[in-house]
Order: sequence, then structure tokens, then C-alpha cells
Amino acid sequence: MKCAREVVAGGAEIVEIGTPLLKSEGLDAVRKIRSEFPAAKHPQLRIVCDTKTMDAGRTEFEAAAKAGAHIATVLATASDSTIRDCVEAGRNYGIQVQVDLINVNDPVARARECAAMGADIIGVHCGIDQQMTGGDPFEQLRGVRAAVNCEVAVAGGLTSETAARAAASGADIVIIGGAITKAENAAEATKIIANALRTGIAVENKLFRRVDDARVEEVLSLVSTPNLSDAMHRSGEMSGLEPLQSGIKVFGRAVTVRTYPGDWAKPVEAIDVAKPGEIIVIDAGGRGPAVWGELASESAKVRGIRAVIIDGAIRDVDAIRSINFPAWARIKMPTAWEPKGFGEIGAPIVCGGQRVMPGDWIVGDDSGIVRIPKERLSEVVNRASDVYEHENRLRAEIRAGGTLSSLKELGRWEKSK
Repeated sequence: MKCAREVVAGGAEIVEIGTPLLKSEGLDAVRKIRSEFPAAKHPQLRIVCDTKTMDAGRTEFEAAAKAGAHIATVLATASDSTIRDCVEAGRNYGIQVQVDLINVNDPVARARECAAMGADIIGVHCGIDQQMTGGDPFEQLRGVRAAVNCEVAVAGGLTSETAARAAASGADIVIIGGAITKAENAAEATKIIANALRTGIAVENKLFRRVDDARVEEVLSLVSTPNLSDAMHRSGEMSGLEPLQSGIKVFGRAVTVRTYPGDWAKPVEAIDVAKPGEIIVIDAGGRGPAVWGELASESAKVRGIRAVIIDGAIRDVDAIRSINFPAWARIKMPTAWEPKGFGEIGAPIVCGGQRVMPGDWIVGDDSGIVRIPKERLSEVVNRASDVYEHENRLRAEIRAGGTLSSLKELGRWEKSK
């Protein structure tokens, strides 16, 4: 409700009760929004009930209309009979029908069919999970716009940078989610986006972007290892490894090394293998003697290697701190062993309880170390960005007087006793 008040104050013309909210609160969410913004005071405001109906079209659209919604949604993947039933119910109860094209194999053809069945709005929708892997709605939007004469809506991670592009690509309705609801000030965010739509001029924003593998460092410079762990369903942590110094953050691809405890040959040889910007990750069995020290750190720093992570022992701690080379290890001790050459470089290893493959990404900061599987890199980084953005909004509401427990409604969502 607080966010809804802000966005209406900021100039939003439509307020949507999204599917997760609808599932958790039911149609009472629609009723409360309708009560908060009565037609007498807000005659231009439309309320969307995002039912994503798949069956029982008449029942769901009738219920949405009677709760106070102006628009409800039906999935384009529903049967033709369901869509026709929604259209008939819409006419009977005075509610518009928006057909959502999410995950349709041939969206342009299906848009034509749904428009012919009487849909009021065709919704081009790149879903949240699809956005995390690099999807965007623009190519589909242009094709749908050319195919139908009814209103076209578009949703899919749009921001102040891309809203004007969406309108220019043919959208009558531009749906903004997280770029408003996760903003510290939703009213101001709404005003900025509305102005971008009016002027056609994009407004740069460092948040709410979704990146591909080539651009992950833009986001990794913002997010923390806790954000990344949350993004991976609270996993990925390399446990038991301590940093030599605080206040350092690193990220990069892993060059993996397996060696015998105390045998520093392969770890040092890996310095010649690693490329600038990479991180050497060493499995030394979690025991001493040391396999890394001052001279290895000097050599790695000169080569542009970003850090070393050792499931084993490190020495020359004071000297390594003095050159400010980032290092994490399980054990600190003065003793090394001989360079026998046992082990290998570039093989799968286990470090801090995590299986690490060559080319996986490693992120380290004061909270610890997280491993990101290389095949999920952009997805995990984008999900971590989403976590970070949500926390920005929560932080602002806490500073305005809320508490974490009340804002997250912990008592309500605890498991039943």
C-alpha cells in the first residue's frame, strides 16, 4: 500500500496487483487498492488484477471485476475456449481482457488469434526468470505491434533507460516493476520514468540492469557475497577460509590447483598459467605445511592476478598484508615444505567444501567467499542484483521508521506450529 501511494503520487496511470501478491493476499488486495483510490478521486486510474488465468475464465474474471479491477489477465497458452469465456465475462462485467504472451512459442501468430477472439490488450511479457538469463521483450514487441490493432502492453525488466524505447517500439502500455517497487523513493522513480516516456529521452540508472556474461563485472562491483549466496538459494559459500586483511573485495575466474600439503610447486607454477584478472584457487587438503607465501604473492601481483584462495596453509602473512595482495586461507603457519611437483593445474578441485571447476567465478569480501558456476554466471549475478535492489527499498523503509520484522511480516509467514 505504501508503494502504491507513492507510485500514484508519482503519476502512474495503472496500478497492478501482481500475481505473487494476488496469490498471497487474494482479491482483498484488489479491494484495498480500489478503496484507497476510489474512482471519484482517481477517475483515470486503472487497476490490473494479474490473475494469469489458465482455466475457469468466467469465474476468475467475474471475481476480479466485482473486487474492483478494470483489467484482468489470461495466459495466451490457455485454450481458445478459456480466452473466449474471459472475453464474454469481460463484456458482461465491464472488465478488460489482457492476454499475456509469456512463454508462447509463436507470439505473433497467437497475438493475432487472441485479438480476433476479442482481447482488449495483448501483453508482451519477458518474465523475471527469463530476464535473469538475458531475455528482453523488444523484438517480440515490434512483431506483435505490427500484427494487431488493439492495445499492446509490454513488461520485462523495463527501466528509466528502456521505457522510452518500449514506447517507441509500439507499446501503448509500459509496465514497470522492480525499477519502481524496489526504488528507495517510488514516487520519484515513477516521475522520472513518466518523464522519459513523455520526452522519449532515456535516463541512466546503474540499478535494475540485467547483464550478460561479458558485463557481469558491472554488477559484481555492486553486490556482496551475501547477495550472491541468497541468489543461489543460500548456497555457494566456501567455508572455513579466512582473509588475511579486511576491506578487500575481489572477483574473477578460477584457475584451479590441486597439490599435496606443503608442496608449493603447482601453486607457484599456476602463476605463469593464470591470466590477469583471474584468481588462483588451491586445494591443499585443508592442512599445513604452507603452499603459498610472500614471493608467490609478489609474483602474482605483478602478473595481475587478483587473489589467491587456499584450502590449506599460507605463510609470510605480514609481508603479504604489506603489499596488499588479497589472500584467503584455512591455516596460517611459518613452515613450508619442498616443491615436489605433486598435483595438477586446471582440474576440478574441492575448496572450502565447494566443488570448483576451472573457469568458475569466485567472489570474495569481508563476509567470505562464494563460488558461482560458470554455466550460470549471468543468471546468478542478475539474481544477486535483484536481491541487492530489494534490500535498498527495505533499508529506506527501515530508516523511515519500519522494522525488519514488521516489514517482512515474519510472524505471519513462519511455519505453522
